[in-house]
Amino acid sequence: MSLGDDGYRSGQGSGGDGGGYGGYDADDHHLTRTRLPEGEVDPYAPQRRPVRPSRNLITIVAVVVLLVAAIAFANRGGDKSSHGDDESSAKGGSSATAPSGVKPVEGKNGGIPSGFAHDEQGVQSAAANFAVVLNSTDMYKTDSRLRILDAVYTPDVAERRRGPLDKLYADEAFLKRIGLDSNANPPKGMTFISRANPVGTRIVKYEGDRASVAVWYSALFGIAGEGSKTPVAESWYTNTFEFSWTGKDWKITDFTQKDGPAPVGRDQTASSAEEMSDAVKGFGGLTYAR
Repeated sequence: MSLGDDGYRSGQGSGGDGGGYGGYDADDHHLTRTRLPEGEVDPYAPQRRPVRPSRNLITIVAVVVLLVAAIAFANRGGDKSSHGDDESSAKGGSSATAPSGVKPVEGKNGGIPSGFAHDEQGVQSAAANFAVVLNSTDMYKTDSRLRILDAVYTPDVAERRRGPLDKLYADEAFLKRIGLDSNANPPKGMTFISRANPVGTRIVKYEGDRASVAVWYSALFGIAGEGSKTPVAESWYTNTFEFSWTGKDWKITDFTQKDGPAPVGRDQTASSAEEMSDAVKGFGGLTYAR
């Protein structure tokens, strides 16, 4: 959640539709445009009415955003305030994501990618993969959460994070608000969804054994199932991770989170609870390279 599509789409829901905008004829493969005098409207063109979200949906999205912030705060341990990385980028330079074909990791640590290269590409791969596991449903189970903390954080930071996170994820009131029981399980017949989908990464600062990397991602979070009070919603965030080269691998020492950049939502029909559940079960997560 800190809460999870291919990430390049501009609507809500899972995956892009591959469609275009008006004016493209799929059969004739050409664009047709009609220019009207400035200020005039084509009376024969279909007029689209703006879609107004219901108050219930707005309330649900607001709750999800607050929960994301709560988990991000617990992950950070409350030692720094969230901030953007624009100023840091201006001072330390930046490197936008570009495909390289380089294998991201040599192995895995408890199912979590590890063994990243000691270079800029390696730390960007670490940032994208760690954003995924820190936003996964495994964070809600004690055993898997401890495995994640040990895999992504430096030993001292992992130790500091355990207390706040254990307290948060054991809070029955918190679990109830997001639709889970005291053991972090969804109601029978429903599916709990918490998945981050990185769109890209960039170097904010790189100094050999230390680095700062920003990860832009979409997040899907909620309970999929008929009658769910917290249906799956999409949000957009940027996490900036501080890394240290520790034990021959990249480990997180701290991170901050901010909302967005969020694309404009498209006028798409939301999928049913069953479709959303089937999609999450049928489409597995990815290991991210640069």
